[in-house]
Amino acid sequence: MIYQFRSKAGPDVIMLADLTERIFTVLGQPLESRGILRVEKLPALITSLETAILKDLEERSKTGDAASETPKRADRLGQRAYPFLELMKQAKDKSEPILWGV
Repeated sequence: MIYQFRSKAGPDVIMLADLTERIFTVLGQPLESRGILRVEKLPALITSLETAILKDLEERSKTGDAASETPKRADRLGQRAYPFLELMKQAKDKSEPILWGV
């Protein structure tokens, strides 16, 4: 399944179900076929996602293989979640909600 997130604050963000489910688990939000992220919740949600991204980077740096000190790049949460994180920041700055499934 594909999810398309929209806000008047920025460009649409389209994500596949696996990433969307992973992000919403991090955010502690239920993922339904349609919904809204309200402006008043965005600061806490942004902090949650940024914290999860930093934790992911720390874990990857600890488990990097011996031949290379750099963390594995495949499936990095920060890289995959960046467009959605930016949309949340723009929506917060412009006091606009984020909608999907509409």
